[in-house]
Amino acid sequence: MGINTERDIEANMQIGPTDAGMVRIFIESQGVEIPMDFDPEEAEEIAEEIRAAAQAARTVSG
Repeated sequence: MGINTERDIEANMQIGPTDAGMVRIFIESQGVEIPMDFDPEEAEEIAEEIRAAAQAARTVSG
């Protein structure tokens, strides 16, 4: 399985701050819950990577 392998799986994702000052990405699918906590700096780096990937995807689909 890789980034280009399509799957027919639905998942819910929530993103928000925790009361411990972390940013949590919470994914739930088929009874499995995955909480991932990041400090604010890491979260900003992830956001930048998502923005860069979105821009790259625009060039592929455009």
